[in-house]
Formats: sequence, C-alpha cells, structure tokens
Amino acid sequence: MGYHQIDPDDLDSTPDYPCDRRGISDAAELAALHLATYEMEPGEQLPRTYHYHDSREEAFYVISGTLHVETPDEEFVVQGDEVFVAEPESPHRAYNPEDADGSVRVLGTGAPKSDIAHPYEPADEDSENAE
Repeated sequence: MGYHQIDPDDLDSTPDYPCDRRGISDAAELAALHLATYEMEPGEQLPRTYHYHDSREEAFYVISGTLHVETPDEEFVVQGDEVFVAEPESPHRAYNPEDADGSVRVLGTGAPKSDIAHPYEPADEDSENAE
C-alpha cells in the first residue's frame, strides 16, 4: 500500500505553463488520475489551450476566487466552493479574466490521466455548421 501527504505549496511550479500549476499526481506518481492545483492571476488561463479530451472526465473545484470557463455554448462563472465538470469531447477553456479583482485558485482533477488534450478552435465548429 502507498500513501502520500502532500502540500501543493511545497511542490515546484510546472515550467512553461500559463499559470502557477502544482502537479500533485506527478509528485505522488499516480498512474490513472490527474490531480493538480492551479493559481491564476488576472489575465491567466488554466490550460495551455482551449481543448477537449476523447475520454477524460475533468472537474475543477474552485478553492478561492471566481473561475470563468469558456465553452462553445456559453461561458460559465464558477464561484468559490463550486465545481465545474467537463465531460469527454466537451471543449472548454478555464481562465481568470483580465479585469478580475484578484487571483483564482483551483483544484483540478481528471481521469484517465493519459488522455491527451486536443486543441479546439471555435472557428472549426462554425465552419462545420455552415456545411
């Protein structure tokens, strides 16, 4: 059996990421579950790109602040102590707007861990609908 007690603030931030990301699943060497904390200052986003996954289910628990999530259908505003869930094949981009009053801190989780993100371009859907 294996157990881990991890303080995300003790972990190094992931290099070349658009916000302060602390990889809990990396530190615990988890094979199936993605788990990380994210701290976004105004104008920063959580993912590297607007994206979707083939089979990963993702959930973002807002620890503090207000998270905005862009989707093809609408923009969600997720308050502290609320959770946003993205099902597989559901494009989304989580971010903190430029004009936000402060930072937003999120605990993000998803499974399976190995399901890579596919970039999503909103123009792609517009061109498909036009056909």
